Amino acid sequence: LANGELARLGRAARKGAEDTFDSAGYVALLRRLRRQPADEVVYAPEFRREIEEPIANAIPVQPNTPLVITEGNYLLLERGHWAKLRSLLDEVWYVEIDPELRRQRLLRRHEQFGRSPQAARDWVAQTDEPNAALIESTKSRAEVLFRWEEG
Repeated sequence: LANGELARLGRAARKGAEDTFDSAGYVALLRRLRRQPADEVVYAPEFRREIEEPIANAIPVQPNTPLVITEGNYLLLERGHWAKLRSLLDEVWYVEIDPELRRQRLLRRHEQFGRSPQAARDWVAQTDEPNAALIESTKSRAEVLFRWEEG
């Protein structure tokens, strides 16, 4: 969701949590891609880190596209609109990474995009870590468990 909407809903301090996404819209997008007519381009959103905002209709998906790869933390969640996603995907991979490496990368990213070192640590502890625990709890539902190794 856009930052303005997250603020209106009182969720801006938890940006990245499952309820800070338009999960119903994501389901609708995947359904639309599944039924894409030969004469229709489907436009998908993208997230632009440099402005910390989603941009609607930024990725054109041509009707002759042979493979669509989508990514998201909550693809295997079994509640809310997220539960409808699994039937729209041919295969789901879970990418596992060393938790300390994940934390280091998150801290670096948060600092790179403007947070102070303390604010980055607080965000990782209060928002990213609870999200990571929830996401990890879904990994048994994936077809492929891919272990990301550094180097």
